[in-house]
Amino acid sequence: MKKNTSYISDVVMTGIAPAIWGSTYIVTTSFLPQGYPMHVAMLRALPAGLLLLLLVHKLPFGIWWGRAFILGTLNFAFFWAMLFVSAYRLPGGVAATVGAVQPLIVIALSRLFLGRDIRALTIVAGLIGMAGVAFLVLTPHAALDPVGIAAALAGAVSMAFGTVLTRRWQPPVSNLTFTAWQLTAGGLLLVPVAFFLEPALPALTTTNVLGMAYLGLIGAAFTYLLWFRGLARIEPSVAASLGFLSPVTATLLGWLALGQNLAPAQIAGFIMVLFSVWLSQKSQAPR
Repeated sequence: MKKNTSYISDVVMTGIAPAIWGSTYIVTTSFLPQGYPMHVAMLRALPAGLLLLLLVHKLPFGIWWGRAFILGTLNFAFFWAMLFVSAYRLPGGVAATVGAVQPLIVIALSRLFLGRDIRALTIVAGLIGMAGVAFLVLTPHAALDPVGIAAALAGAVSMAFGTVLTRRWQPPVSNLTFTAWQLTAGGLLLVPVAFFLEPALPALTTTNVLGMAYLGLIGAAFTYLLWFRGLARIEPSVAASLGFLSPVTATLLGWLALGQNLAPAQIAGFIMVLFSVWLSQKSQAPR
């Protein structure tokens, strides 16, 4: 009983991260200057990573230099770059629906890299979650752009690899240190991308600074601490299914803060996503 309670606690703690990530869209559009996605991604990752490095006073060593930059690329630099490309070229609903394939990719990669069995119930949960996300955010007239679709898929694959390899590569340091390494590496990799591909940022207003502080301290440092902690404790396929909570949060915030309507199809999608998350964790729960 105690073991099961601990497992549920780990799932809930891990699920807080993607639930908070669902607020990224409303914060980005309401508080940040528009048209600087790579600068925003860089400023979200690098200051948070450097702040955590100051707290832990420990740099990577040996093989962990390379692994920190590989994971920083997969979990942050490349993933966020593809996320923004897909967001600019696709309606939000299409991008979110394509990205929802990530848990299924994680299942396959967990078999390949971690030797985990592929359970039918986990696949069913992933398919239900994808359908739920589609009901939540997809509109009948959504346009499909090939480059945007490719970017959304590439982002899903990148995050899936990052999720599985984060579980496989557990360094002999604290979770706080591991998070600091990855955030800093990802932020450093985004610096040349931001400066070469985008114009210089305008002077930031107080509102802009508050938005960046939220995305960096809460949306990056705090949430990735929870996320990487969870990846060390629960199965990657369960953690990946919790990503379905992001569009749920985004939809609820749109309803509560922006006055957007909740259609019956979206309510059905909401229920399907929650059922999918429950089914996924039940399929992997300790017996």
